[in-house]
Amino acid sequence: MIDEKRTKISIGESLKNTAPYLGLGSQLAATIIVLFFIGRWLDDKIDSSPAMTILFSFIGGAAGIYNFIKTVLNLNRKKEE
Repeated sequence: MIDEKRTKISIGESLKNTAPYLGLGSQLAATIIVLFFIGRWLDDKIDSSPAMTILFSFIGGAAGIYNFIKTVLNLNRKKEE
């Protein structure tokens, strides 16, 4: 028979260990989307379509990936300590 108390503890501990990682994908997507729309807005203001949209999309992708990697490394470092 499975020990119910031990199962609840292990599920709770698993969630506690994975919780910091759950929002990283959303952060990555949000960074890219926000900078994409800033690029579109700038294109409309200075009539440079699609240069700013493309530029800011690449900047958003790079910034999102940088933040993703930095956060994962920091979380792993904290976990090891």
